[in-house]
Amino acid sequence: MTTKQRLSPSPQGDNTLIVIPTYNEVSTLPTILEEIWIHVPAAHVLIVDDSSPDGTGEWVDERRAGEERLFVLHRPAKSGLATAYVDGMGWGIEHGYPFILQMDADGSHRPVDLPKLLSRMGGPDRPDLVIGSRWVRGGQVNGWSAERVALSKAGNYYVRFCLGTPVRDATAGLRVHRSSFLSTHGILGRVKTTGFGFQVEMTELERSLGATIVEVPITFDERMAGESKLDSSIFVEELAMVTKGGLSRLAQAARSLFRRD
Repeated sequence: MTTKQRLSPSPQGDNTLIVIPTYNEVSTLPTILEEIWIHVPAAHVLIVDDSSPDGTGEWVDERRAGEERLFVLHRPAKSGLATAYVDGMGWGIEHGYPFILQMDADGSHRPVDLPKLLSRMGGPDRPDLVIGSRWVRGGQVNGWSAERVALSKAGNYYVRFCLGTPVRDATAGLRVHRSSFLSTHGILGRVKTTGFGFQVEMTELERSLGATIVEVPITFDERMAGESKLDSSIFVEELAMVTKGGLSRLAQAARSLFRRD
């Protein structure tokens, strides 16, 4: 691949890096990779593996033989989703990829949706972030109970209420970033979360720095297999972060009001 190819202003496959954090997902990863390369044949994939006990990292090492589209970062221990993405996206920026796509390896994100996200990233308005959204018109989820759907929608409403963001699915994990925007503003170095709050934090960081953000409807499936990365500490972290952001926003509004008076 030439530098000229990497600097193409629109996603062309080989200038896009797909970052996939893994932990005990050897049962789903082979199928995910096969489907990715069916729909985006030229895309490069970086697996960020946290020393999975089931041998996910070792399988990737074997699969890499003769496969120039596949890369791997081995991390010594399970260290959180946010740090996995920060490490993987930082690797992509260092290696000159103009576009970085993030997705899960558990089967919840459909590779068939990737061309749609990448095509939107290449639109004339040059968005800096394209989010695969469950909660815009045309988006949907499969395999969730009514209670889980309501909880996710309520959580995203709380995010919009506290942070004043128009994004309807700020917790979505399938998204494409424009590397130049991330690097210009040093966004990865600003990340403070460790878990799933990363998605909301990145959305708000990019929005607050002037990013053009668009949402594209996707179908989200319940995970096929693998080990869930969710635990109670992650929910507490996200709730605290959003609430703190909302209180800060109210305080700023109050200060602005008093200054006008």
